[in-house]
Amino acid sequence: MSPGTNPGPTMDGSGVTTAASGVRSMPTVYQHYVDGEWTDGTGEETFTSENPANGEELGEFRRGTEADVDRAVAAADDAFEEWSQLSHIDRAEYLWDIYHELKERHDELGEIVTMECGKEISEGKADVTEAWHMVEWAAGDARHPKGDVVPSEIPSKDAYMRRKPRGVVGCITPWNFPVAIPFWHMAVALVEGNTVVFKPAEQTPWCAQILAEMFEDAGVPDGVFNLVQGFGDAGNAIVEDDRVDTVLFTGSAEVGHKIASKVGGEPGKLAACEMGGKNGIVITENADLDTAVHSATMSSFKTTGQRCVSSERLIVHEDVYDEFKERFVENARNVAVGDPLNENTFMGPLIEPEHVEKVSRYNQLAKDEGVNVLVDREELDADEIPEGHEEGHWLGPFVYEADATEDLRCTHEEVFGPHVALLKYSGDIEDAVEIHNDTEYGLAGAIISEDYRQINYFRDNAEIGLAYGNLPCIGAEVHLPFGGVKKSGNGYPSAREVIEAVTERTAWTLNNSKEIEMAQGLSADIKTKDD
Repeated sequence: MSPGTNPGPTMDGSGVTTAASGVRSMPTVYQHYVDGEWTDGTGEETFTSENPANGEELGEFRRGTEADVDRAVAAADDAFEEWSQLSHIDRAEYLWDIYHELKERHDELGEIVTMECGKEISEGKADVTEAWHMVEWAAGDARHPKGDVVPSEIPSKDAYMRRKPRGVVGCITPWNFPVAIPFWHMAVALVEGNTVVFKPAEQTPWCAQILAEMFEDAGVPDGVFNLVQGFGDAGNAIVEDDRVDTVLFTGSAEVGHKIASKVGGEPGKLAACEMGGKNGIVITENADLDTAVHSATMSSFKTTGQRCVSSERLIVHEDVYDEFKERFVENARNVAVGDPLNENTFMGPLIEPEHVEKVSRYNQLAKDEGVNVLVDREELDADEIPEGHEEGHWLGPFVYEADATEDLRCTHEEVFGPHVALLKYSGDIEDAVEIHNDTEYGLAGAIISEDYRQINYFRDNAEIGLAYGNLPCIGAEVHLPFGGVKKSGNGYPSAREVIEAVTERTAWTLNNSKEIEMAQGLSADIKTKDD
């Protein structure tokens, strides 16, 4: 595709330069992709994407309306029958082209992720790697066995299950994994025979635009994949459309609960929502403290605490508390905050000014609730902010210790930033897990211990969907389910488990005999009034 005909931002001469020479404002307002065409849509409003590290504008995008969503859903609905009649293998062939493009453009797309959402460059590249891993898994799964054969009570019967696609899938994704998570949702949905309407986060439209270009380049049939850029009203239009059979959502608990409540009241419609957490790490008296400090530092400050699995609660046994606190606090005081494109940076900026304000409010709330503040880097020193990045959304680590038994808002409400509580406990693993479970959330958690009995107790009793042993409370391999319990979710919109949300199961029983024989001893005799 030549730059003159490509309506989406690229790095190949269409107006965007590489990070090394600086990103300039785009010459065009970028469009939606609906029914195989780039379109301005019906709305007059636009919005911009900005680099959170320096405030620089990355592009201007059309803001989708309910009418734009209506057209996208209609296109997906019209395309469903023909797409669903292809074999799994034929559908997967389109994704293999995308898989190769993701790999070939790894470094370039990693920089784009970092520029648009602010996470440091190794995380930006890992986001792209995770995307191609997901596409590889979904496309490869097309050649794996489908369905289940089960034994029947009756020897002459075959009993088995088949799956078929549900129809139109609405995919609503967050900004912090702007390449990986869309493919968590869409790769499996498409291979299983569904069509897709994709509404990305408004903070990362550039990444979404490039993904749409990839679908176009792969020759995916018109209407099978549709992109509508915009805000929550566009996402809500997807949720409320009767033609959307499944909604896959990853994002905040507040929005996810509204989606789950809305969809749950509509017969035949499903929602799989993965939401936030107030995640904890249990560090027992039997922990290796090198592992504990390393794991806690990564869990609390990677992505500047803006992961749904980030740890904001460190539950530490009194026997190792003082040493752990000293070492963790030292790390929090010294982790490198700076330009996310610099490979020596550990923490980049927060995503936007409104989020800086939110995290700052929770930091102040913690102080108001009487905690003991150990590290307060909310206002970074001037020499910590890179030259030319004064307009970035900067905020450093905030660490405090609090009473593990008190019902404080700061230790129980999700902040989604580098805001971390140290909670000392005494007693045994049962006490630690009780503290760990004392939140409304249940997404992720970790235990650091050299005692396998403690690990197994945590495994069996922690109220979470994602668990880690002697590891940071981050990281997702694509072939594992990703989701939580309690307030953290009602489904697993990724990998193998998402198949449940995007397919229907039919239980088949086939009689191979000329005679009819029933299970459970039910009589098959037809009796008349003459009998």
